[in-house]
Amino acid sequence: MEAFDIAIVGAGLAGSLAALALADSGRRVALIAPAARPHDGRTTALMAQSIDFVKELGLWEEIAKVAAPLETMRILDGTSRLFRAPPVNFRSSEVGLPAFGYNIPNAPFLDDLEQRIAQHEAISRFDTALETLSLRADGAELQLADGRAISARLVVGADGRRSEVRRQSDIAVRNWTYPQTALVLNFAHELPHGNISTEFHTESGPFTQVPLPGGRRSSLVWVLSPTEAEAKRSLPLEELSRAVEDRMQSLLGKVSIDTPPQAFPLSGMQAVRFGKGCVVLVGEAAHAFPPIGAQGLNLSLRDVMALRELAATPGHPLETIGEAFDRKRRADVQSRTASVDLLNRSLLSNFLPVQILRTAGLHLLSVIGPLRSVVMREGVEPGGSLKALRESLRERVPGQQA
Repeated sequence: MEAFDIAIVGAGLAGSLAALALADSGRRVALIAPAARPHDGRTTALMAQSIDFVKELGLWEEIAKVAAPLETMRILDGTSRLFRAPPVNFRSSEVGLPAFGYNIPNAPFLDDLEQRIAQHEAISRFDTALETLSLRADGAELQLADGRAISARLVVGADGRRSEVRRQSDIAVRNWTYPQTALVLNFAHELPHGNISTEFHTESGPFTQVPLPGGRRSSLVWVLSPTEAEAKRSLPLEELSRAVEDRMQSLLGKVSIDTPPQAFPLSGMQAVRFGKGCVVLVGEAAHAFPPIGAQGLNLSLRDVMALRELAATPGHPLETIGEAFDRKRRADVQSRTASVDLLNRSLLSNFLPVQILRTAGLHLLSVIGPLRSVVMREGVEPGGSLKALRESLRERVPGQQA
């Protein structure tokens, strides 16, 4: 039986990035997942903290070729309700950043990761599925679907919402659903996007346009009721293009959809714990929520960063790292999940006081610069506003520790 320091089950973005990050720290890593996957037409917006992590792994030079900067994030009230919020513009220059992050198509991102993994001497790729997971005091034994067996001191579940690692480790989950479906597509447009991402808040959920490279292409996540989403998805592309342009109020001129639309029912999930013993859960094996505010993969990469940090810390043996990982990730995951859930439900609510509170909150963000800066920094990096405050105090009091 071949022995490894770490076995990662799942080779999506989170699992592949975890493999590279942990192998670069000197660990011998097994990456386990079937090779074949359907073409992923979605895009991922990575915020500045996640981009720094990708740069650390030496991946940015290739990924930058297909990435579009997000310099302004604009929120517009697209509802027809009595109380409507004013426009809010979040500009990266207000917090000293050239861009909040970058929007990256998933397919070339995954292709690049696969090439890097194939070239990495410390990573062994197993193109098969996990069959059974047996936990032991000194790690785990993994029986694979192709008949092979390996052992590992640490098992990382990065195998998505239906995680076998989570199930076979007896970690329970909390699931919830929304009466919504996300319609996802890419489109060309007549006017340049100017590196501005625009999110319309509508009665059915957010309608979010995110820039793609080239200046005149964007990706779209349009959240609708399941019936509306299916009806829109069934339209001829020319009619759907007109519907997208109308919903955008022609902000980008004439629209032409250039990829088949995909539909994803919206739901949420959170594991009751993110690790125990020699098992940790990252990405959508641990948490999942609607695609709002560019939080999904960024939260997953913070899982990977935390795991890499713990794995390099004396006093945290790989065989027992699960509990420490659970404690380290709990506050971040729960706060992000709650905030996304609250924002989404506030859009769906017809309760007048909820609409008034949402409108008032966006109004305050539009007129109070310091409050807007705090929200922007926290969106890019948890604790970013406190970090900026400490740095400001150090500048004001030279030679003293803030």
